[in-house]
Amino acid sequence: MTMEKPAETLISLRNISFSYKMRKGDRLQVFDNISLDVLYAEFIGIAGPSGCGKSTLLRIMSGLLKPDSGEVYFRGRPLNGPDPRISMVFQNPTLLPWYTVIKNVMLGLINEKGLSEKEKEERARTFLDMMGLIGFENAYPAELSGGMRQRVAIARALVSHPDLLLMDEPFSNLDQLTAITLRRELESLWLNQVLPISSIVLVSHDIEELVEISDKVIVLTARPSRVAGTVKIDLKRPRSRRSQEFYEYVDKIYTLLS
Repeated sequence: MTMEKPAETLISLRNISFSYKMRKGDRLQVFDNISLDVLYAEFIGIAGPSGCGKSTLLRIMSGLLKPDSGEVYFRGRPLNGPDPRISMVFQNPTLLPWYTVIKNVMLGLINEKGLSEKEKEERARTFLDMMGLIGFENAYPAELSGGMRQRVAIARALVSHPDLLLMDEPFSNLDQLTAITLRRELESLWLNQVLPISSIVLVSHDIEELVEISDKVIVLTARPSRVAGTVKIDLKRPRSRRSQEFYEYVDKIYTLLS
C-alpha cells in the first residue's frame, strides 16, 4: 500500500534515479537517489552545473519522463504520467506557427471537455490580457518578438489553472531588459495571487535571478546529480541586487556549486 504524502506537500520526489540509454547500449547516469519536496505556495529555484540534469528533473516532475527507480508524488498520489494540473514552460517557446496567438493559448485547454469554444476563447483572452498581449490575439508567432512569444507560452501554460508551473530557463534566450521585465511581472502576479498556480519551480543558470525571485534554491551536484544543499532566501520583496545580504545568498549558492 502506497503511503500518501502530507497535505502541505504539492509534489515530492523520493529516491529518484534516472539514466539515459546511449547509442552503444551504455547508460548515462543522470540522477542517483535524489529526493526533494515542493510545498504549496512555494517559489523554488533549481541551480546546478551545466549538464547535471536540471531540465531532465523538470520533465520527471511533469510526468513526461519516468524515473528508473523511486517515486514521484503529486498532491499525495503517485504521478504516473502527465497531469493537466502541472504545466511547463520551455526555454524556447513551443508555439504552433500556423495557429494564431489566441489559438495557441487555447491549446492549453484541450483537456477541458466541459468548456465551449466560446468559453475557452474568453479564458484565453483573460490570460493574454494578464500577459500584456491584448491586441495580438490574431497575430501569428512569426510576427512576434522573442519576448512576446514567451509571453504566449506562459499564457498557454497558465490558462488551464494548473497547481504547479515548471519553468525551464524561460528567460535565458531573451535580451536582458525583456528578461527583467517579464520576470518581475511574473513575480508580481504570483505574489499578488493573481495567477491560479500554487507553486512555481524555476530552473536557471543565472544565480542572481534565482536569489531575486525564489523562496529557496535547491543546488544540484555534477552528474550523477544529488542535492548538494538547499538555500532558503530570507529577504523582503522586492529584492535589491545591490544589497550586501543579496550577494551573501549568491555566494552561498556558488559555494555549494563549487
